[in-house]
Amino acid sequence: MNERAKVPEQQANGELLRVSDAGGVRRVELANPPANALSRAMIAALQVAFDAARGEANVRVIVLAAAPGKVFCAGHDLKEMTAHRADADRGRAFYEETMRECATLMQAIVRHPKPVIAEVDGVATAAGCQLVASCDLAIATERASFATPGVNIGLFCSTPMVALSRNLSRKHAMEMLLTGETIDAGQARDFGLVNRVVPPEYLNQVVGKYAQTIASKSPLTLKIGKEAFYQQAEMGLSEAYDHASRVMVENMLARDAEEGIGAFIEKRDPKWTGE
Repeated sequence: MNERAKVPEQQANGELLRVSDAGGVRRVELANPPANALSRAMIAALQVAFDAARGEANVRVIVLAAAPGKVFCAGHDLKEMTAHRADADRGRAFYEETMRECATLMQAIVRHPKPVIAEVDGVATAAGCQLVASCDLAIATERASFATPGVNIGLFCSTPMVALSRNLSRKHAMEMLLTGETIDAGQARDFGLVNRVVPPEYLNQVVGKYAQTIASKSPLTLKIGKEAFYQQAEMGLSEAYDHASRVMVENMLARDAEEGIGAFIEKRDPKWTGE
């Protein structure tokens, strides 16, 4: 990948995030060590970053990573949440708003028109594990680990459960949720939480290859395909085929499909216009 260029307009939010662009790939790094916790401020910063990338034609793929450290993301900021027990309502309003904002962020990742790849080289727990599960792809190092440990402190990981249950088998999701135990990267791959496990020194290279491969495709086709994938996944079989057939017809009529098929027949590289 080319040397990353800073994106000044997204360097606000108290340096909670580091954002850079290279070759159609936007890299968004959690940069609030040691925990990279999903505080209200971090959730807001991530929401701004993902919203900003939606309409930027130069951004084809988003990589969600963390600045070097032992933790990718430790989940919600429990100290921040505990402090609001002193509120008149014992924190109810704050907790409701936090969960609402977090759910909005996770859905924004799933529904984002650009593919999102999680790059994990550390611990991802609770809502941090939810963050990984919400991404379209996830590549982890051998030293990465994952857990939904809320049950250990009397707080079932109910919102992470939504993302886990849509990625893992029910038995594997319930194993993580009921035991609260940490699984290693190999187990995460076997469970379906991550796509690949690689040595730490190759993580950037492997993620970069995935990102550049995806970025070389038609942006319109990626948008259509990602949206259809998640929509049909929540439908019955017959409804899913009807929906996918309609999507396929509309996709076939797109200029990029015409160009791509023509390039294949003519044995040349396609020139995408995003139309």
